[in-house]
Amino acid sequence: MAVNFQEVQSQLNAKKYAPVYFLHGDEPFYIDKISQYIEANVLSDAEKGFNQTVLYGRDVDVATILNCARRFPMMSEKQVVIVKEAQDISNLTKADGEKLLVPYLENPLPSTLLVFAYKHKKLDLRTKVGKAFDKKALVMESKKLYDNQVPAWVTQYIREKGTSIDEKACFLLSEYVGNNLERLAHEIDKILINFEQPTKISTTHVQKYVGISKDYNVFELQKAISMRNMPQAIKIAQYFEANPKSNPLIPVISNIFTLFTKILLIHKESNKSEAHISSLLGVHKFFVGEYLSAARNYNMETALINIGHIREADLKSKGIYSGSMVDSQILKELLIKTMG
Repeated sequence: MAVNFQEVQSQLNAKKYAPVYFLHGDEPFYIDKISQYIEANVLSDAEKGFNQTVLYGRDVDVATILNCARRFPMMSEKQVVIVKEAQDISNLTKADGEKLLVPYLENPLPSTLLVFAYKHKKLDLRTKVGKAFDKKALVMESKKLYDNQVPAWVTQYIREKGTSIDEKACFLLSEYVGNNLERLAHEIDKILINFEQPTKISTTHVQKYVGISKDYNVFELQKAISMRNMPQAIKIAQYFEANPKSNPLIPVISNIFTLFTKILLIHKESNKSEAHISSLLGVHKFFVGEYLSAARNYNMETALINIGHIREADLKSKGIYSGSMVDSQILKELLIKTMG
């Protein structure tokens, strides 16, 4: 049975447990949240010693997992078996593994909570074992958020922490970190730890505690590109070169790619009103002017050509066709090609 994160968490909070959980998808954040909650809360500390087993997919096969799952609990109503990194189980979808696992899923031991944390990808539920999970287990797929969904997630996560964030700070944090929810949660927690009382997070807080330079960050680079201000863009690139850990190349390239895809979206629209463009791009209205300026500075043909340059730079950043070029050279070359 397929359910979402909120449904799984609600059932766990109510102590309504399923005999088998299959948690999969390309967003590990929610998979970790559920498996960590089960590991921490289903059994008492006294029960865990005899009745909680944590396995890792690379170290076990299906037979080993089921040997653990078929044990009866000692001095407890339940036992918990958690298989972390379940995507690394060597024979999970092979014939010998399916032959063992499917019958167990058809008739699981009611006193066992068997949890598969299958991360970074989705299991094909059309396979024999996939169909068995889908039919008999509680299945949660954890999907990556689209970029335009990230600000709402940030706002909700901060609200659950009992505080709030202003819109510009939310956008700054969302764009800087991207859709990596684990890193976003870490950066938010890093900000909040500095305040004893609930405090509305501002751009100043984000810049200070996340470590984003006020003048030399990916957003100022985007602004320089939008305005075709080559000297400022190169100046920011030189700052990135001096601070590579704070400004890794791949996310910077991703941000530039996002800029030009938004420019293309603007060119395809006849309605250039602020409200419509804000909704179309999924950005706050006070950023719309910058994107409209960028669209005036780069026509559709130029934007398409630049996306080709960005894809070339992305390959080089991953060691493909890069020769002896280092990251700073790749970025400067990209800026010259896109703004020249």
